[in-house]
Amino acid sequence: MKLIFATNNAHKLKEVKEILGERIELRSLKEEGIDGDIPETAQTLEGNALQKARHIYKLTGKDCFADDTGLEVVALGGEPGVRSARYASEEGHDDKANKRLLLENMKGIGNRAAQFRCAIALILEGKEYLFEGIVRGHIANMELGDGGFGYDALFIPEGSIDSFAQMSEEQKNAISHRGRAVEKLAEFLNTYKRQ
Repeated sequence: MKLIFATNNAHKLKEVKEILGERIELRSLKEEGIDGDIPETAQTLEGNALQKARHIYKLTGKDCFADDTGLEVVALGGEPGVRSARYASEEGHDDKANKRLLLENMKGIGNRAAQFRCAIALILEGKEYLFEGIVRGHIANMELGDGGFGYDALFIPEGSIDSFAQMSEEQKNAISHRGRAVEKLAEFLNTYKRQ
């Protein structure tokens, strides 16, 4: 089965390919010759994932999926949430600035509970499906580790003393929000019967 993954984020692509394995031939936007920004104007992760998947499906007519991921911090009322990639600036994705702003906003806050949530929207033979993955944990007081991307160096999942950035990709994928959502996607695809 061939699927377009509506991303050009090399980290995400690698992560998802490792989880899906050989079962699915995953194509990036670049491999499909698609460039330019995809709209992400919805107020929810699910809304953004659907918006991106619908955009690619309309362009190509091919089976595709898109994800949107957010870090939701309890003490910040769920921020940065749907704005996680653009937390520090609407101009683009600046991981360093996003992490600095989060640490600044968390100064002096005792309750550091947070969760990463990933929503995946799949369009298969014209039908839409949604999958969700959540991992709970807390925000560290400083960056820990230099692996991963995004907020990985600040997020310590429940049951661990290591941040996502201190884990191997295999360890992270086994428990991550995206890993959990992609596993649900994979289970669905493995049992899906073509109409």
